[in-house]
Amino acid sequence: MNPTVLRTSFAPADPGDYLVSRRQAWFAFAMSFGLMLFDYIDRQVIVSLFPYIKSEWQLSDKQLGALVSIISIVVALGALPVALLADRVSRVKSVFVMATVWSLASISCMFTTSYAQMLAARAVVGAGEAGYGSVGAALISTLFPKRLRGALLGAFVAAASLGSVLGVLLGGVIAARWGWRAAFGVVGVPGLVLALLFLFVRDYKTVELAPPRHNRATRSLGATLHHVFGAMARTPTMRWVCIGAAMQLIVVSAMWSWLPSYLSRSQGIAPDAAGIQAAMVVLLGALGSVFWGWVSDRLTPSRPTGKLPALAVLCLATMLVFLVAFAGIEPGALQFKLVLLGGFFMTCTAGVAAGVVIDVIHPGMRATGAAVLALFQNLFGLAAGPFLVGVMSDLWGLQQALAIVPCFSLLAGMAFLRAARTYRADVARVSGVAIGVAP
Repeated sequence: MNPTVLRTSFAPADPGDYLVSRRQAWFAFAMSFGLMLFDYIDRQVIVSLFPYIKSEWQLSDKQLGALVSIISIVVALGALPVALLADRVSRVKSVFVMATVWSLASISCMFTTSYAQMLAARAVVGAGEAGYGSVGAALISTLFPKRLRGALLGAFVAAASLGSVLGVLLGGVIAARWGWRAAFGVVGVPGLVLALLFLFVRDYKTVELAPPRHNRATRSLGATLHHVFGAMARTPTMRWVCIGAAMQLIVVSAMWSWLPSYLSRSQGIAPDAAGIQAAMVVLLGALGSVFWGWVSDRLTPSRPTGKLPALAVLCLATMLVFLVAFAGIEPGALQFKLVLLGGFFMTCTAGVAAGVVIDVIHPGMRATGAAVLALFQNLFGLAAGPFLVGVMSDLWGLQQALAIVPCFSLLAGMAFLRAARTYRADVARVSGVAIGVAP
């Protein structure tokens, strides 16, 4: 079936309106939130299983880090093609297929008998998750009023943090009782149920890429990719935000992936107890992503460019707190309190960065624009963090590695300051585009 296409008009829409009924919009948000939750449960459940897998298969820290990074690499490579298809065909059906694939792949991890098989199964999990975050962000951004965008996208991204919390907790608890393989089976099934329920989410009409020459230019994959990256080259705000978000996620993914192992090694804590402590840090990150998104919505309505310098300050705070924690204090209670504080700051970019990209991209390419952000975040952020720390840990030790990685937050802050210089002009370029709801 061909998608219903709404030709772009340039009459400004009321930013206070919901595109669908409030009930339909909040159902869409709940389903998107739920799937993002299990997306990251399936990603991060393996973190608490590191001690068991390391012992059984005699793996290095670099190999363990690769089991986390492989998902982000595959997500990065697949996000853009999936989002292009979703933008032109159906966002809801695309999500249904993606969630089904990643849930089945997660369940298959419990049957692996070697490192190579586990790495391949984890890659398929990433193939299923490719594009989900960008498509979900496009749906939420379009169905809800713009005034709620930062907070809702922050909450949507917070589902990733909450999923990571639950993944770490469930992995440790299940492995301690029934073995590490059982953890993959337990967390994989709920995603299949949510995938079916997502078919009841209301989609929005595919927006034609006016002027008409753009529609002719985007009928093939190659031409579409040329158009997307051409648009990105003409949108410096998006380019710098993608770089900044990726640099900050190097820090986030490193902490998410290695804190349980660090606490276990530095303080002799059992893996399940270390997972619980690390989950507290991730939980504060979830609260932080919602809080900083809310702050962005409330404090910068009259001066929207202020959100980007604010992100730069928060990135700098992240770096300083973690540097003191891992380079200036011995392992113990005070160090852990600083790590908790850093966890609250480190997710500051999550919803705000996605909202800025949505602000400056054409509505007909919102999922695709969010996929470009996801490509940077996954390939240069989420994939890089766990692997880099694994390599540095093999060379110098885990504490030294965790003391070095926060310096990437400084690079993130510099990128956000650069993005602030072009934000207003890039927003003006795509303002006034009307969007309709799909039947």
